[in-house]
Amino acid sequence: MAFNWLKKKKSDPEISENPPAETPQPVEVNEKIGYFQRLKQGLSKTRQGFGDVFLGKKKIDGDTLEDLEMLLLSADVGIETTETLIDAINRKIKRNEVNDSDALHQALHTHMCEILTPFAEPLDVSTQQPFIILMTGINGAGKTTTIGKLTQQFKNDGKKVMLAAGDTFRAAAVEQLKAWGERNDVPVIAQNTGADSASVAYDAVQSAQARNMDVLIIDTAGRLHTQDHLMEELKKIKRVIQKVAPDAPHETMLVIDAGNGQNALRQAREFDAAMQIDGITLTKLDGTAKGGIIFAITHALQRPVRYIGVGEHIDDLRVFNAQTFVDALLYKE
Repeated sequence: MAFNWLKKKKSDPEISENPPAETPQPVEVNEKIGYFQRLKQGLSKTRQGFGDVFLGKKKIDGDTLEDLEMLLLSADVGIETTETLIDAINRKIKRNEVNDSDALHQALHTHMCEILTPFAEPLDVSTQQPFIILMTGINGAGKTTTIGKLTQQFKNDGKKVMLAAGDTFRAAAVEQLKAWGERNDVPVIAQNTGADSASVAYDAVQSAQARNMDVLIIDTAGRLHTQDHLMEELKKIKRVIQKVAPDAPHETMLVIDAGNGQNALRQAREFDAAMQIDGITLTKLDGTAKGGIIFAITHALQRPVRYIGVGEHIDDLRVFNAQTFVDALLYKE
């Protein structure tokens, strides 16, 4: 197949139960709009164009498959996955199993679900106590907001949650995490701006153990995957917390902004090479036409997608479900 058009100093730890910081105010859930509807709306930019391939086509020909190939690639599905999908559909065409747009739609749906389903593995935080999650990713990917939303979800499930403000480079990051702690009524371990982030993580693990917490979420400074010295600091955090919890972190979660497209794929590869990522959270799917990057990332990393984010609502961060995702992506109006 041809793809011609592409290719410091430690400070004393502070436990903040009710920090005097401005509380984040994400948009509350509108229960009149179901999650599938919000997911469908969120993926609308990625979905645009698929309708033209499926609409009113009584005969499937080479031009149809070429149009589909271009749409998949432009959505950042990736070369390998696109080739897999097109080849599978071609085989069905040769067996006369696909001969109109409805059959093409169903075949694409089936094969997309087959590709993504093995990576729809929910995060189980009940396997350890405390279950320690280390959050990583670049600035602007939505790490801290994801932490806040996960905290609320875990609390709603009856879990005792603690947060650690490991992004000590920016005072605003510490205050933002404290504000999420206040919003969710959970303790936050923090030190002064410029403190050693590894020491914050170390103190947090000890405190979570002593206080019988169910979940500890450690925030880290956003960094580019090309910043070797900061990637080394992430490795240091991991080494330090293993001194008090040898099997920790139990989940190293990479938060990826879907709008970054192929750059997100490069980030994922570099972070995984440095940190051995356990799971992925894909955010901002509602703001991009590149939502197909989920196929490219799972193909490259062979790691599960834990959560996807499709909006600013508290409830718009959801456990990834392959069937629901593909239903929304290929929804025909």
